[in-house]
Amino acid sequence: MTKKITSLALTAALAFAFAAPAFSQAEKQPAKKQPAPAIPGAGTGGNTPHATTSTVIGPNRNDGSRVTITYGRPFAVHPRKGGEPRKIWGGLVAWDKPDRLGADEATTILTQHPIEIGGATIPAGIHTLYIIPSESGVSKLAFSKKVGDWGVPVNTANDVARVDLKKESLSTPVDQLTIAIKNSSPATMGGTIEISWEKTKFSVPFTVKK
Repeated sequence: MTKKITSLALTAALAFAFAAPAFSQAEKQPAKKQPAPAIPGAGTGGNTPHATTSTVIGPNRNDGSRVTITYGRPFAVHPRKGGEPRKIWGGLVAWDKPDRLGADEATTILTQHPIEIGGATIPAGIHTLYIIPSESGVSKLAFSKKVGDWGVPVNTANDVARVDLKKESLSTPVDQLTIAIKNSSPATMGGTIEISWEKTKFSVPFTVKK
């Protein structure tokens, strides 16, 4: 009888010994996180990448002046529809109508000092940028003192200036909207804003006033 009880106790102990590690491991596994509900109107960091481009205009960092542009960078090839190509100028971006020049929030430009561009003076600080592209007329780049808006509808009521853009064709298509700030004339504190997308590039020179 004693041997039978001992055998049963040993069997139970072995069963518990093998079950305990599995139970312990199950306890240690973290619970799966449920996805957070979507926030209405939240586009930043979503399907459209965002970028900040920043350049010192002038001879060097100490004597120059920094210009920074922040914008959403949509693609010409639709990222969510099997790589379907989209017509940009005259399609997604209508001719002769204000466009936010990017995606999601309005595109912004930040300058340390005033700049002279297209015959206008833009005060130092932050402004919203948008574009009015034209197929046969003169395309415009607009600076607005109203900042912090969503990109659409474009707010045209607070413009500081609208300046002419040079438009030219590109031999190699640019799939993703690209805005560049070039330190084109360091000795005279001169720079250039370039906007490239699909097979078109727009550009305008400016001068920093210190």
